[in-house]
This record gives sequence, C-alpha cells and structure tokens, in this order.
Amino acid sequence: MDPIKELVARFDYLENRRDNWDTHYQELADYMLPRKADIVRKRSRGEKRMELIFDGTALQAVDLLSASLHGMLTSGATPWFHLAMKDPDIGRDDMVQRWLEDSSKRMIRAFNQSNFETEVHELYVDLVVFGTGCMFVEMDGEDLRFSTRHISEFYVAEDQFGLVDTVFRKYKIPARQAVQRFGLENVGKFIQRTFEKKPDEEVTLLHAVMPRDDRDPTKRDNKNMPFASVYICMETKMPVAISGFQEFPYIVPRFLKATGEVMGRSPAMVALPDVKMLNLMSKTIIQAAQKQIDPPLLVPDDGFLLPIRTQPGGLNFFRSGTRDMITPLNTGANIPIGLQMEEQRRGAIRSAFYVDQLLSASTPNMTATEVVQRQEERMRVIGPVLGRLMNEMLRPMIDRVFALMLRNEMLATPPEVLQGRDVDIEYVSPLARAQKSSSLNGTMKALEILLPLAQSLPVGDHLNPDGLVNHIVDSLGVPKDVLLPQAQVDQQRQQRAAAEQQAMQRQQDQEDVYTTAQAAQAVRMVSDGGGS
Repeated sequence: MDPIKELVARFDYLENRRDNWDTHYQELADYMLPRKADIVRKRSRGEKRMELIFDGTALQAVDLLSASLHGMLTSGATPWFHLAMKDPDIGRDDMVQRWLEDSSKRMIRAFNQSNFETEVHELYVDLVVFGTGCMFVEMDGEDLRFSTRHISEFYVAEDQFGLVDTVFRKYKIPARQAVQRFGLENVGKFIQRTFEKKPDEEVTLLHAVMPRDDRDPTKRDNKNMPFASVYICMETKMPVAISGFQEFPYIVPRFLKATGEVMGRSPAMVALPDVKMLNLMSKTIIQAAQKQIDPPLLVPDDGFLLPIRTQPGGLNFFRSGTRDMITPLNTGANIPIGLQMEEQRRGAIRSAFYVDQLLSASTPNMTATEVVQRQEERMRVIGPVLGRLMNEMLRPMIDRVFALMLRNEMLATPPEVLQGRDVDIEYVSPLARAQKSSSLNGTMKALEILLPLAQSLPVGDHLNPDGLVNHIVDSLGVPKDVLLPQAQVDQQRQQRAAAEQQAMQRQQDQEDVYTTAQAAQAVRMVSDGGGS
C-alpha cells in the first residue's frame, strides 16, 4: 500500500475514533471557552458566541486555574528550572557546574524572549477546559517558536508506556502561506493554481509526525531521523514535504487521564453539569426578577380604552362608575430560594476548579506556620495533577528546547567530561519550592531541637555542614552561582587550617622563647648568688 494512503487511512481512523470527544469539547467550549467554540459547530469569524452564558462563574474559574498553573509551573518572573547532572559525582565538578548554570540562564532567556508566555497560557487554558493540550516547538531563524494548536486540529496516539508519540494535525492555511513555507515548486499543482488565482483562499493540509521505524541510524539526513514528518495536501492526497525531527516536536500533556483513553479529562468536564444547571437557573431567575419588577397586568375585558399605557406618566381611561382596576399578576416567584440554589451551584463549580485551595493560600492575619500549612494542603490537593504536567509537558519541552539550542550553537561548548552523559532537569518554580518547603521545615525543626543539646551531647558529630547548607539553599531556590565552588571552599579551608597552624606555631615559638628567657634569667640569678 502506498505510504501516503496508509497515513491518510490512519488519520481517518483516529478522526472517527474521536467523534464522541468532539461533541463533548463543543459543549465545554460553549459554556466555558466560547472563543474556541467552533469544534463541531463551525462559526464565522467575528460571530457572537456568548448566547448560552448567563453566569460568569465558570469562565472566572477557568481563568483563575489556568493563571495559577502558569504562575506555579512556568512563571516568567522567576527561573523555573535549571540543568543538573544525573551523575552527582560529575555534577560536583566546578567546570561542569559553571556550564550547567550558564546553559540554564541562556535557556531561560530564550524562553522569555520568545512567544512562550503567550502560547503556554493558551496551553494551560486548553488543559483546564478540554483536558488535553498540544504545543509545537520549533526554531524560527535564531529564535524559539511555540505554537499551541486548537483542540479541533490534532489527533494523537500513544506508545506502549502511555506517552503520546504520534500526532496528526489537520488544518487550513491560505495558499500564499503554504507557498511561503514549502516553496512554490514543492506544493503541487493544486496549491500552485490556487495560489495563482486566489492566493488567500485556504487549502487543507495534514501534518503527520510519528516514530520512524524503517530509518537507517547510520545516516544523518532528514529522511532517517528518529521521527518522521510528512505534510499532505488533503485535496489531492499528495505529499507536500517529507522530512523528520531529532526529537518529538509536539508537547501533548493531559490534565487527568482515564484508563484505556488517550485523550485527557479536565476539571471543566466535572463541572459541566453544574455549569449548565447554573446558566439555566440564572436565566430563569432573571426572567422571574423581570416579572417581579415589571409584572404582567390583569386588565378587565371591558371598561378600558385600549391600548394600556404602562410607561411612567401614562394615562389610561375607563368608564366612570365602574370599579374595574388594572392590577399586577402575582406569579408566586420565590427569588431568594433561587439565589440560594445558584450559590450552591457556584460552590460546586469553584470546588471542581480548585478555587478554594488557590484563593486560601494566605491572608494578612495568618502566621508563617499557618501559611506553610495552607501551602502544604494546596499541594496535597493539586499535587498529583501537577506531577503529570511535569512529566508530560515540562520535561519534554525543556528537552526539546535544550536540543534545539545545542544544535544551533546557542549554548556554550560542553566540557569534555560531559560527552555521552545525560543531563537532568531540576524544577525551581514556585510550586517546586513549595513542595520542598515541607522538607526544609522538618530540617529547621530538627535543628531547633538539636542545637540546644549540643552543649551536653556530641550532636555535631552527626551533622554534615556542607550537606546542610546545600539542602537549605536548594530548598529555597537560591541560584547556584551564589555559592562558591566546592574546590574553592576546600581551598579556603586548607588556607584557614594552614593559617591557624602557623598561628599556633608562632604562639608555641613565642612561648618557647619566653620559657628559654626565663630559664636563662634563673641561671644567671643562681650564678650571681653563687659568686657572692
């Protein structure tokens, strides 16, 4: 079978398998992310998309949780990772430490100078609402380029370990942009004709990225890289470009994942019944309030000259001598009960999006101990989710960026000792520091108990000063260049010990001289006494 036809057939299978998900995504977007509510129901650009929303609680909760994840994991205000060595012995080398610190700073700077902050926020929003996000990482000249893909565009498959290693992306692009990206000679006759006649008319492309099983590892060309990359024009089912990637370029994290499913699940899915109910209740209460404020009227069927004027100052004429009156119709609406039920639904929605945990981190009147306890409680609740995001989002993203920058000579040349060695990642984000704070608190409590005992017990014999300092500094997220290299510390200690030895020797010499002088004086006194 033709390889291109095989790819198209595999895409068709993945697309059909996701029909139920797309219906679900459409409903989620309608109520909680209307700007992306064009998954099943296609909308024209600029069309109003808020017609189903009568309460903004869910929208606010989505914004809060996505912004909190952004701040806890990848805050642009502070470094959120640094490189380390999997082999701790090699990591203690001064030259290695300097290179790791320099490379970490260059990578953080590259992240901040790119469009990462904008695109990663969209990724967090997709995770919170749809449970699955997709980001493409590439080089744009000398700069990093991040692109978060719409949930309706990508279809994924997992490897044997449950990690996404295959992505099919079906999307539309103006013919002019297709020519700019691939070249006029490579796009095929269909796109060429479209470009010549209507350059802004959209064509449909399919981008397939997957492990390349039939590659020759001894060759270094694009068609023998670990991951295959194929662009196909869907109107003609003809290839546009065939190449490859050294690393998997798509980052596909899942918020939560059910056994046997590939697509992730989200807090928005948990909150959807309450969100729909709240919007329906809000609509009903608004209508009831309107009836209370501007109620329907009871009007006698005779005696009045129609029409009835209900505006302020309106005059209505009726036959004199009659007792017929215009009276409001009492609908019996109980708005307080409706408002109480609304608040119950809002509480359930906030709970689904971890709002209580996120907003109760600290208050002005709380002690430092209470703040720490609140942080630990928040980590217990949201920690499992964040662990998955570290594994499926942060690690592959940093690995991809590190490899791109290293190949493009955006990092300094590694020391020879690192040849063939694996580089590890340590997270120093606000979340990582909060997770380490419990360990640090335990250490400080232990020191508070042990230090008073040092006067009577040999407590110091059990403590490793270097290990203690490194632990405290690491838990607080202090940059490595604040501390002196271990070799310099050892040298200072040797110099200090030598100076102390010299001082002791000088003191001993002075004491010897003094003793000798006293002895000589005593001998003279004895001699003088004997002569007399």
